[in-house]
Amino acid sequence: MAAALKMDKVDRPQLAQHDSSILDLVFVMDCTGSMGSYIASATSNIRDIVQEIVISEKSDIHLALVEYRDHPPQDATFVTRVHDFTVRVNEMKGWLDQCQAQGGGDGPEAVADGLHDVLKLSWRATSTKICVLISDAPPHGLDPSGDGFPNGCPLGLDPIKIVREMAEKHITLYVVGVEPPIVPYRDFFMSLAYITGGQYVPMATSKLLAKVIIGGVREEISLDRLMQEAQEDIDREMAKAEAEGASEKEKASRINRVFASKNMRSKQMQNVYGTASAVATESLSKCMNMSEMKSKFSSERAPISTAAAAPMASTDDHYELVEDEAVTEDQAARVYQKWSNRKR
Repeated sequence: MAAALKMDKVDRPQLAQHDSSILDLVFVMDCTGSMGSYIASATSNIRDIVQEIVISEKSDIHLALVEYRDHPPQDATFVTRVHDFTVRVNEMKGWLDQCQAQGGGDGPEAVADGLHDVLKLSWRATSTKICVLISDAPPHGLDPSGDGFPNGCPLGLDPIKIVREMAEKHITLYVVGVEPPIVPYRDFFMSLAYITGGQYVPMATSKLLAKVIIGGVREEISLDRLMQEAQEDIDREMAKAEAEGASEKEKASRINRVFASKNMRSKQMQNVYGTASAVATESLSKCMNMSEMKSKFSSERAPISTAAAAPMASTDDHYELVEDEAVTEDQAARVYQKWSNRKR
């Protein structure tokens, strides 16, 4: 009990404006019947997650939770429940304690509604902003098979437009995809994360959820710090690249060369099967709305047999965080996405 009280009263350092250690972290959780083990894992580990981030990164951390299920008649309980940012770990744990996995109806869920509520939270202007979406099902309107709302969210919410707005507000999206159910939609969720400069993280067991959240957050904080320290050099190099008509891939490579020339090192969470696919980065991430996404997803989608045979996350994955590593091409590509979003 003493440890619990200490966590709620942890001294948070005084931070300079725009310090990347000012962290706003929201969980967006599918709370339908199949997600019980992930809700339980988040609930039992939330204190350790916060403690690890605060101690290792000296973070001033605020926490929020958005629960989502589905629209009636698919689910009669709620579409979303929103808990705005708090500094108290006990309050966040209380919200998770009340979160129960039930209902759901058809396959797709109210993903768009959950993400839309993220935009309405009280984000701090100077914070590193991270949204962790934990899901095992697609949004409405992507795949008509088994979808009670094949034309999309009944309220007209468009998840692609929402994610693009998140990117413009500098909110980085991490998608924790529960595999195997989400495998047919992996490219779609990879593209959502990529638009914001985030990552798709496939998971086969809820036991690793805390490690993924801690590793992902610490990696993002390290990338934010690198971006801030090299901002002038990146701006200058990107201005040259745009004048020369360089491709996104070339721009990412130039950013990586900036980091290498300054001997800048990053933290990296080992995410073997989460690297964004070419379909996600070169095709789906270019979509501007759900109608365009639905069309491209249908044409780019691999046959079910091929998707089932693709490498998937396993219970043997560890998601270790490696420190003091050279920035990878994948990280540089994500930094480019963040840079392009922040210049708007």
